[in-house]
Amino acid sequence: MKKSNSAAAAPSQGIIRPTTISRNRLWPKIRQNYELYLFILPAVLLYLVFKYYPMYGVQIAFKDFRASKGIWGSEWVGLEHFQRFFEAYNFWPIMENTLLLSVYSLVFSFPVPILVALMLNQMMAKRYKKFVQTVIYAPHFISTVVLIGMLNVFLSPNSGLVNHVIAFFGGDPILFMADEGWFRPLYVLSGIWQETGFATIIYLAALAGVNPELHEAAIMDGASKWKRVKHVDIPSILPTIIILMVLAVGNIMSIGFEKAYLMQSDLNYGTSNIIPTYVYELGIQKAQYSFSAAIGLFNSIINVVLLVTVNRLAKRLTETSLW
Repeated sequence: MKKSNSAAAAPSQGIIRPTTISRNRLWPKIRQNYELYLFILPAVLLYLVFKYYPMYGVQIAFKDFRASKGIWGSEWVGLEHFQRFFEAYNFWPIMENTLLLSVYSLVFSFPVPILVALMLNQMMAKRYKKFVQTVIYAPHFISTVVLIGMLNVFLSPNSGLVNHVIAFFGGDPILFMADEGWFRPLYVLSGIWQETGFATIIYLAALAGVNPELHEAAIMDGASKWKRVKHVDIPSILPTIIILMVLAVGNIMSIGFEKAYLMQSDLNYGTSNIIPTYVYELGIQKAQYSFSAAIGLFNSIINVVLLVTVNRLAKRLTETSLW
């Protein structure tokens, strides 16, 4: 029995664990390609400092934060702030405003770059194609503050070009920037005008990778341009569309705060009051740090749930996903 035990134990001493193998392979690769790791080091540090380190402060959403006591010294209150938000009189109006603005932006803004990219890809005149690309891409470089200033100038009820056109045809001037009913259309349309060109570049890059032999075969079979777009171009860029769709749905609650805040006024507050502006109002203007942190955390949790859900659906239906 002693011999059998020693014989059985002997081979185990020479066994190399998988973790040891992975470590032995990892460090030589890092030393061999250290330039690449140094190249990505600034991006990693950027995320660690500005994305992961601030997560330390998320705990104030579960505390009654007092600046004099600090984060660790403040008293734990659990889910009190979340319950307070759910029971607030303006909970459902804020959620409705946020969801409607997000859904409208996704439904109307997402397909436009795809259509523009497909049309530009069919253009034969290269100079005109480059001119159109430059024109639609230029608004991306306009800051949000300048964009809202342009909206105020063009939509002014007294001197705005749009209201002059309305008055020329016998209509009455419209207070576009002060009307609750016009807030969402202006937000979505201005977003389409500003961001379509940038998103189009991604789809044009995907279309550039389509095998030309597929188009040649389709032309030989007598396929029209519409059929080539339908059966060659769209299936080829479908994985790119799905990935961008998953990312867009995952950020559906993260509406740009700056633009909504600059467009917000007392007259359109009923539709412009969304979660990001409400968090700013409570956290910065009223110094309710714990309450605003709880609302922001709730918003982020919804985004994570939507991202995971849509990613799983995309993987199950199309076998294309983020992970």
